[in-house]
Amino acid sequence: MSIAVDMAPIEAFLYCPTPAAWVQWALDNPAVLLIDHANCEKKAASTALNLMYRYVGHHDLLQRLSRLAREELRHFEQVIALMRERDVDYPQLSASRYAGELRKLVRHAEPGRLVDTLLVGAIIEARSCERFAALVPHLDDELAAFYLSLLKSEARHFTDYLELAEAVGTAQEVAERLPPLLQRECELVTTADREFRFHSGIPYQ
Repeated sequence: MSIAVDMAPIEAFLYCPTPAAWVQWALDNPAVLLIDHANCEKKAASTALNLMYRYVGHHDLLQRLSRLAREELRHFEQVIALMRERDVDYPQLSASRYAGELRKLVRHAEPGRLVDTLLVGAIIEARSCERFAALVPHLDDELAAFYLSLLKSEARHFTDYLELAEAVGTAQEVAERLPPLLQRECELVTTADREFRFHSGIPYQ
């Protein structure tokens, strides 16, 4: 199946591609892939809603994140429908280190806190989109078609977060803050993890 979305901007944005070892780990753990994907969609919707509650004076932020939250919840519904079709249970899974480690770099004082939070959101959406694209050639037709259908919205979510960060801060501030965040993100996806998750690194040897 061909990738209908231009991945070049996302590939240029991220500091490294998803390692082949992670792709194979995902293929070896199809149930966990779906379960943690469902969790990621819920977390993405929750993050958007939390920002909407916290920053009520930013009207463009409210508009964009309201749409984003609705889309993420729709994706969650689609994932759990696939899980039901495939007889995949929905147990509790521990979270990966990924998002938590990125958020450790978020500044505490406003407006820097909001700028960095939005940049972390952009990075997570970019990596999600990149990983969907990396998985598509290796999946069965139904799951590949579903992941392809997500690429356009995930790419737009990446753009929304990035543009909101520049609107809240400045383009110069964003340019200064992105390198340490992206460097840490690359470290997280290329170093070893003990448990497979959608945003995990590579498996321990």
